[in-house]
Amino acid sequence: MGGYFGVASREDCVFDLFFGTDYHSHLGTRRAGMAVYGEENGFDKAIHNIENSPFRTKFTKEANSMKGNYGIGCISDFEAQPIFVRSHHGSFAITTVGKINNDDEIIEKILKDRVHFFEMSNGEINATELVAAIINQKDNFIDGIKYAQEIIDGSISMLILTPKGVYCARDKYGKTPIVIGKKDGAYCASFEFFAFVNLGYEKEKELGPGEIAVITPDACKTLVAPGDKMKICTFLWVYYGYPSSAYEGVSVEEMRYRCGEMLAKRDSEEIDIVAGVPDSGTAHAIGYSHASGKPFTRPFIKYTPAWARSFMPTIQSKRNLIAKMKLIPVEDIIRGKRMLLIDDSIVRGTQLRETSEFLYEKGAKEVHIRPACPPIMYGCKYLNFSRSNSEMDLISRRVIAELEGDNVSQETLDKYCDPETAEYNNMVEKIREKLGFTSLRFQRLDDMLESVGIDTCKLCTYCWNGKE
Repeated sequence: MGGYFGVASREDCVFDLFFGTDYHSHLGTRRAGMAVYGEENGFDKAIHNIENSPFRTKFTKEANSMKGNYGIGCISDFEAQPIFVRSHHGSFAITTVGKINNDDEIIEKILKDRVHFFEMSNGEINATELVAAIINQKDNFIDGIKYAQEIIDGSISMLILTPKGVYCARDKYGKTPIVIGKKDGAYCASFEFFAFVNLGYEKEKELGPGEIAVITPDACKTLVAPGDKMKICTFLWVYYGYPSSAYEGVSVEEMRYRCGEMLAKRDSEEIDIVAGVPDSGTAHAIGYSHASGKPFTRPFIKYTPAWARSFMPTIQSKRNLIAKMKLIPVEDIIRGKRMLLIDDSIVRGTQLRETSEFLYEKGAKEVHIRPACPPIMYGCKYLNFSRSNSEMDLISRRVIAELEGDNVSQETLDKYCDPETAEYNNMVEKIREKLGFTSLRFQRLDDMLESVGIDTCKLCTYCWNGKE
């Protein structure tokens, strides 16, 4: 995943850019960068690896040395960015969030013999570099951005830094957000609404799907009106959005309370305590506790002072151990208890299986698991949650393959997505057995969507039911 922040200010923008970008640290763990422009010094840029050190530590020097009135920053799980480009549009910097599924096709059919790309260390093309090349096929930025939105299979939202302002373009169907903030003498653009609140900005607007705007120190001007079709990612609320943020006017924290409440209303399990897997499962668990009347507890505490970024060795067994080492048990709360534990989701199942084993080892009597979303059945086509391209990494699909064989029809998959079918219930029981839970019940798709509270036709549910 990734996040971005942009500023256009009459005064030097670097303070706001530094902290606004830093507030997106929950969205990326590998690369980060800042680019600025000022009339006196022109363009300046810095990119650092943040795998084992937080953004704020790596960019302290730049925060004190960079100068400019316009700037963009990003934190990413994947490609290094922002990148600088010199073209017939002039010099500019660009940062993106999204996923391109047809990059080979674009390179072969549109950019062949015209552009040379640098490969990243994993052998893939830098997606942000590819977007810049697409934009450069047209005579102006606006036509170039629209062209990119049209030909990219997937989704791309972007910020473009120029000497005239910061262009902001939300992806065609609004999978990811761009929110505009305003204060005296400055405008900003951000993935996360909360990132600019403590910097003195007030929310001006959210860009609509496909909308293109430009911010200057004095205004936010819409250049291309938003489209009428939205499919925003529902996982924004369930998982990767920060609790203090909001999308389309819906608070992340409040959505998670409602989601937990709906889990409780369909549950009749006899338990002693409710807990959430920190951090994203916590609010869901609080909602469940309020609705069920069962006490909310913290049976383990996430140790964060020295774990801003985790060193991750290549050996999987050691990676699993380190992932677990962040959680410090409170054994007096765990021992002898029938526990109900809520996490945002189950993907591969490894982490929750180890968490439940960890609780049993510390004396838990029972461990009941309640994921806050339905079983994940399809890999995301629109956002880079994971580098894995195989749906067989998903525990739900592995179980279905065991039950049905390798060649499963769409009709059969649809049955496994429906919580009213015997196929669905059989799949859930097999997952429970594999992961060693006392009981397992997933959130229903209809309840989860109701928890968000906006028109369900505006919400993307592809990873749960394959529907676009």
